[in-house]
Amino acid sequence: MDDEQEPLEDWARRREERRHALKGKRQAVPLTEDPHRGQHVDPDTPRVIQEWNGTEWETVALVSNLAEAKTVLYPPQPTEEKTTEWDHPALGKGRGRHRKPTSAEDREK
Repeated sequence: MDDEQEPLEDWARRREERRHALKGKRQAVPLTEDPHRGQHVDPDTPRVIQEWNGTEWETVALVSNLAEAKTVLYPPQPTEEKTTEWDHPALGKGRGRHRKPTSAEDREK
C-alpha cells in the first residue's frame, strides 16, 4: 500500500467526526431569488433559519429580518451574578507598602 493512501476505516472515522462536529450548526438564509451575499445586504429581508442534522440542512424557523435571525442564531449567554461580598480577600493586620495608612484618630488610641 502506498504512503499516500489511508485505510478506509480511518477515512470513515474522520468523516464521521467532521459530520458530528457540525451537527446542530445553524445558518440564516435570506428568502431572495438573488444569489446569497453577505448577511448585511438587505437586512429587512425575511430569512429561513436552518440547522444541520448531519446529512442535510433542515428548516427550523422563519424570521422577518436580520435582527431577529441574530437573536435566534446567537442567543444571549447566561451571566454569572456577582456576590455582594468583595471578590478579593480583606487586608491583614499591619502597615504594608500597599495598605491604607491608619488615620490620626486610630494612632492616638
